[in-house]
Amino acid sequence: MPIHTTLDDVTKRIIARSAPTRATYLARMDAAQRKGPSRAHLSCSGQAHAFAAAGEDQDPLATGTGGNLGIVTAYNDMLSAHQPFERFPDLIRTAARSIGGTAQVAGGVPAMCDGVTQGEAGMELSLFSRDLIAMATGIALSHNTFDAAVYLGVCDKIVPGLVIGAQAFGHLPAVFIPAGPMTSGLQNDEKAKVRQSFAAGECGRDALMAAEMAAYHGPGTCTFYGTANTNQMLMEFMGLHLPGSSFVTPNTELREGLTKTGAMRALSLSALGENYTPVCEILDEKAYVNGIVGLMATGGSTNLLIHLVAMARAGGIILDWQDFSDISDLVPLLARVYPNGLADVNHFHAAGGLGYLIRELLGGGLLHPDTKTIAGTGLHHYTQEPFLDGANVVWRDGTQHSLNEKIVTPLSKPFQTSGGLKRLAGSLGTGVMKISAVAPEHRVVQAPARVFHSQDAVKAAFKAGEFTGDVIVVVRFQGPKANGMPELHSLTPMLAILQGRGHKVALVTDGRMSGASGKVPAAIHVCPEALDGGPIAYINDGDMVRVDALDGTLDVLVDDLLTRSPAHADLDDNQWGTGRELFAPFRAAVGSADAGASVFGD
Repeated sequence: MPIHTTLDDVTKRIIARSAPTRATYLARMDAAQRKGPSRAHLSCSGQAHAFAAAGEDQDPLATGTGGNLGIVTAYNDMLSAHQPFERFPDLIRTAARSIGGTAQVAGGVPAMCDGVTQGEAGMELSLFSRDLIAMATGIALSHNTFDAAVYLGVCDKIVPGLVIGAQAFGHLPAVFIPAGPMTSGLQNDEKAKVRQSFAAGECGRDALMAAEMAAYHGPGTCTFYGTANTNQMLMEFMGLHLPGSSFVTPNTELREGLTKTGAMRALSLSALGENYTPVCEILDEKAYVNGIVGLMATGGSTNLLIHLVAMARAGGIILDWQDFSDISDLVPLLARVYPNGLADVNHFHAAGGLGYLIRELLGGGLLHPDTKTIAGTGLHHYTQEPFLDGANVVWRDGTQHSLNEKIVTPLSKPFQTSGGLKRLAGSLGTGVMKISAVAPEHRVVQAPARVFHSQDAVKAAFKAGEFTGDVIVVVRFQGPKANGMPELHSLTPMLAILQGRGHKVALVTDGRMSGASGKVPAAIHVCPEALDGGPIAYINDGDMVRVDALDGTLDVLVDDLLTRSPAHADLDDNQWGTGRELFAPFRAAVGSADAGASVFGD
């Protein structure tokens, strides 16, 4: 099937827009590849430092000709998604030795959980942790003793940060190895009902705690389709995971087999062999377009509108939100996974999952089929699924039919004709909305504004019974420069309660919303942010605001907006405590959300 003309046009304009920066980046990667790993050229003292603790691998490292694999890991055992990585380095070392290579943990990167920090001060470090992870990746690989690298990470900022860091070493092959989702527990919709009941004062904290523990009950990624699982989808659509590996649960024989196979695949792609495939050749303009298509077809996390822009720029590729919007208008929604439906990612995987969706999208000309991947040239590899054949992992053709059309549907019968995300623009600036879980009747809201400078102030107003009619809640001074652009997901239960009472409700903010954004329309990532003097800084209580996800507009319906004096907020409490004082340089240097909210600049 030939590529759809609209998708081809978007890709061509990205290539043209990116030509100067992409050429500069590729020239740098070519120079790095020609220089090669320097371990053989290190001083004797340097080599001794690098190999001293390598045990049985010490002699092969010093005198052998096999490849050396660098492991960059986000392991910690406080977060369920990353706890399984504790055992991965031993599996990877064993796999590398089996083909005459070696592997070393090059370094660790931090991994924090937005679920733990929702509504807390730590959330103000969350977005910045992405760029810190990229920096830590750079430090891990800076010894320049590796022929390829594997990256162990799953959640919200970790995978984007690792991708940014991997592209700084884009002359090396890169394989991303996931840990997989936890097994299914309490259904996500049931958990959400308990959260709303608690917010309304209808149940106690003991019931809330019991529901949360029944939902989050073991190792692995949270099972709803938020940012973490959207990351996993992207790594398959963009060719950095082994096919079908994203949603295999932890601590299973298949999961271990995929981990070992991923390590061997990474070494096989190094410059020492005949299939040299550096990550700079995989992550090209077509790969990023394929990632955006996957984001739209699955109704993925709004956070990726920030992260994909930043990830692409690390490789000299310039994306903008209009690219996302045009692709969203073209690509239909083919998945219903919570919060866009009742299924979790385990149900989605069982119903055909990513392999089935990629097959459908390829068949409709909605993906570039000829991209390079770690599985070989061509995205058709990702229509296959892995199985164990003894101790080996083999791939077979995946299902050609949905095994549950309530969860994944064919291209001929989409859940909706456009993708899951919408760009908004108007007199309030530019923002985005996740619409895949928002009912059509809630996608246009016109109501008077109530303006707040913190989510705590919104919660206090709700508890005081101040919301008695239609309302657009405006929460400003939540942008990256103001306080690190925290997610405001803790507002979701109370806004859902207001919607359930029959009120027209929407959220407008220069902050972020969770990857689990649900049924309440939320115009988020509004640029320019309030601290930059954006129009959102000029809104007053009672101003009529219109959020229209059908026409893609975001407006305040007053004539005198910019003749007013902008609001100012006391941000002193956002500058210190819980480590926030350490990130003052990040707040001072960060760019706008539509440019990726990155500290690395252009």
